[in-house]
Amino acid sequence: MHLSFVFFFNSFLLGLGLAMDAFSVSLANGLAEPDMKKRKMSLIAGTFGFFQAFMPMLGWVCVHTVVRHFKAFELFVPWIALVLLLFIGGKMLLESMINTRKGESDEGADPGRLSPGMLVVQGVATSIDALSVGFTISNYGWLQALFCAMIIAFVTYFISLAGLLTGRRVGVRLSNKAGILGGCILIFIGLEIFLTGAF
Repeated sequence: MHLSFVFFFNSFLLGLGLAMDAFSVSLANGLAEPDMKKRKMSLIAGTFGFFQAFMPMLGWVCVHTVVRHFKAFELFVPWIALVLLLFIGGKMLLESMINTRKGESDEGADPGRLSPGMLVVQGVATSIDALSVGFTISNYGWLQALFCAMIIAFVTYFISLAGLLTGRRVGVRLSNKAGILGGCILIFIGLEIFLTGAF
């Protein structure tokens, strides 16, 4: 196994590129829940980091085992991300608009509170396109691929934390409009992943 500076640098850049969707979703989560506790922020960032590391490793395994089936599945990746993020973003947007109409703030109605199930859905939606990274790292040995995945997870964790902190700070100022903005961001990310992957 050869772990050179170039390997670490390339893995870091890969992590940076993959973490951008996680950053945007974290921003939306922070906006929707301005009073989010540090423990929950760490859990969200950790979940995104886990999925961003798991998907490339899964892709690597697929390349070395069932490459034909994986190639066929790759066509559905943008659609899956689109459906998941449209669902989460639409739900957040709708609940925030209903509560705004009723004159309630996000704090009182909890429209943006992230359930464990929704967190897993977000983790999958923002990392599913990282499956294709398995092709990029297919020439690595399994230990090298694992190191690369760990670097991606590390980078994603801190970028997601930055997104949550930024969103939380802005969310306090936006009051009950934060959930609406967060929902719009998630819908936009879903469309962006779909358009990039499909075309």
